[in-house]
Amino acid sequence: MRALAIWSGALVGLLTILIGSLIPAAILLPAPPQVVDLPVSWQVPALLLCAMVSGPRAGVIASVAYLTVGLGDLQVFQGGGGMAYVLEPGFGYLAGFVPAAWLTGRLAQQDGMGDVIKLSASAVAGLIVLQGCGLVNLLLGAALNRWDPSLLELLIQYSIGPLPGQLLLCISAAVLAVVLRRLLVVDP
Repeated sequence: MRALAIWSGALVGLLTILIGSLIPAAILLPAPPQVVDLPVSWQVPALLLCAMVSGPRAGVIASVAYLTVGLGDLQVFQGGGGMAYVLEPGFGYLAGFVPAAWLTGRLAQQDGMGDVIKLSASAVAGLIVLQGCGLVNLLLGAALNRWDPSLLELLIQYSIGPLPGQLLLCISAAVLAVVLRRLLVVDP
């Protein structure tokens, strides 16, 4: 029964990540009421949400499945897909999905992790791991002169620019995780 729950969580997680990559993120400002687009999608928060609700195994399976789908020539990554995407500057961030999902899910399974603040902290920890993997890829690529833009331009495009929006969405994912964990009777 536990294996079924893990595989079900992984399948739902994969679908959530795929759908999340298509949905742009925005916030509603109250006065005057207006919607402000964020320079990110729901892709990373969807991964972290899967890990917080379904656990580390389901999160890792979902992230590996997502990478497999994207590297298998389906255009699900931000800049396309296929095996050539491994050479793109953003691939390190995608590779970071696997350890980020594991860490987030593992932290979320600890005792007393049923509130928004603690789940937000687990999501931020996963985001830090994801950013770290991306930074390592950017540094290696810059050292080998793999890309035309400078390291600073790549850091702004892939790390610094999206980070505030991703942090906001980590909190949103934690709020959703609290609700889903209560609905699905997931023990914190």
